[in-house]
Amino acid sequence: MYGEGDPCAAVMVIGEGPGETEDELGRPFVGRAGALLDRMLLAIGLPREDVYICNTVKCRPTFDDGVRLRNRAPAPAEMLNCRGYLDEQIAIVQPRAILCLGAPSAKSFLGPTFSITRQRGQWFEGPNGIPLIATFHPAYLLRMTGGELNAAKRLVWGDLQALRARLDAPPPETVAEISQPSLFEP
Repeated sequence: MYGEGDPCAAVMVIGEGPGETEDELGRPFVGRAGALLDRMLLAIGLPREDVYICNTVKCRPTFDDGVRLRNRAPAPAEMLNCRGYLDEQIAIVQPRAILCLGAPSAKSFLGPTFSITRQRGQWFEGPNGIPLIATFHPAYLLRMTGGELNAAKRLVWGDLQALRARLDAPPPETVAEISQPSLFEP
């Protein structure tokens, strides 16, 4: 599963890997976590069709629990094996910002020491100098309950607002724009 969305999107959303439903349908984020992601993006004015959504690995990482195949986080070697595809997607879309969902996604760019609990919500320089921010994966939120869920939702909301603010900010001026004299200056 490669990815889907606007090939000229301002935001690229990158998860860790396809789950069971995504694997069956051949589309990223279409299960319960995908429905929550859609609501999260819409809350900051980004309909799903206006972003590009993909994963760090293109095949479903699983383990057999003796009864059925279950989802698991992708191994570093699996992420490395799929990295060329992810880099190609980033080069094609050229987003203004990357939103990493979950620790595996962020670690694929920021290294194995990245901590989602300590470093989510911070801006980092991502691939090709693209600003990158990470937040909790929607599936993580779906597993939470009570006060723990409310606290995590507040953190994610803050991260999403930071993404929206970054998109709403005027683009930085380039050196050529700064050094070019105005026709109206003496």
